[in-house]
Amino acid sequence: MIRVAAAMPVSRFTALTGIPRRTYHRWQANARAGGRAKGPWPAPVVDLIEPLVAKYADDWPGWGHRKIFGLMRADGIAVSISSVERAMRRRGLLQPVDYQGLRRELAKARKAAFADPPTGPLQVWQLDFSEYETTTGGVWRLAGVCDYYSKYEYGWHIAPTCTGADAIASVRLAIAEAERLADGVPLAEQLTDPATGKITRIKLVTDNGGAFKGHAFAAFIASRPELLHIRTRRKSPGQNGVRERAFGSLKYEHLYRMEIETLPDLHREAEAYRQVFNHIRPHEALGFYRPIEVHHDPGLKPQPTPKIPKPNLQPTNLEPGS
Repeated sequence: MIRVAAAMPVSRFTALTGIPRRTYHRWQANARAGGRAKGPWPAPVVDLIEPLVAKYADDWPGWGHRKIFGLMRADGIAVSISSVERAMRRRGLLQPVDYQGLRRELAKARKAAFADPPTGPLQVWQLDFSEYETTTGGVWRLAGVCDYYSKYEYGWHIAPTCTGADAIASVRLAIAEAERLADGVPLAEQLTDPATGKITRIKLVTDNGGAFKGHAFAAFIASRPELLHIRTRRKSPGQNGVRERAFGSLKYEHLYRMEIETLPDLHREAEAYRQVFNHIRPHEALGFYRPIEVHHDPGLKPQPTPKIPKPNLQPTNLEPGS
């Protein structure tokens, strides 16, 4: 052996040859075992959970291994993300790589539109339109309001147009749903400080589409003391990212996986998914809780750890010549 003949330590040999030290030791172990040291290694945990993971994946074919892990954990099953991923890989149930890349692109939700990130629900709502074509040739626009903090979907307004009237209808749906969740308490009352009587308005974030710039929508917002309309910067769709991300989930996890022929079919399937999205689907951004859980208990959502600036270790105020 060259290294032994040269009486060279492993660290120097691997540095000279450019071989990672861990790779070198693995090759040596494999050689000593007669080429039999390379797996597959026993995986008793994966063997045990594989049938159950496969059942969850079959029930929710539009979800990746992280969502399956979150759902199993919510159901009280003690598993790890890596074990779920390995079990799904064995059965060929992992989502395609291109699909995951697209989902990551849709998940880019920047906070640049907000001076202060929201700390609970009913602080920032996001509204937009998305398009869907049924198999019979109809093209429909879905308008929906979602809560930036809890990710809760308040409802879909579906129509052939995307006008100011459609935008208003979707906001009315959101207000009605928010009041339903609060056992009928008016939205204005939910936002009023009992000590001062001041209403903390919800920031309703939209893009710069014509539906949101017209007189009708502006007049509606002016009539609602609960709402403050904020439009994102031009050509900055990422500022409405939570809304775009949820539309992507609706389409890629549900609508695109079936044949939807008519408008009633679209209404039915979109609403069915909204119930799953709000009440069943675990959200990684929420610590694998559901939007309805975070809406009622905002403290469940993990908060980002503030970045601590690195200390300046350079000497200061040095005397000349020191």
